[in-house]
Amino acid sequence: MPVQVKLPTVLRPFAGGAEKVAVETPGETTVGAVFATLEQQHPALRRRLTDEQGALRRHVNVYLGNDNIRDLDGLETQLPDGCELLVLPSVAGG
Repeated sequence: MPVQVKLPTVLRPFAGGAEKVAVETPGETTVGAVFATLEQQHPALRRRLTDEQGALRRHVNVYLGNDNIRDLDGLETQLPDGCELLVLPSVAGG
């Protein structure tokens, strides 16, 4: 089953306007594999989610259920079939 990646309004234009994107990965399903596939499908998302080395950008938070993946295994976090990831970039202002 594909993993659903839920995108906030600010990132939707880079994914064809989609609120959710279904991502099917070949082989093992980790957050990093899902992001790699997502970035292949929607190249404009690449520089908004990960840096040049492929690491999650500091201002991007990704949740699996109620857990921030940074508190789990980061991009190496294993994903169960049919789960949903929520991507939330931090917003600054004042």
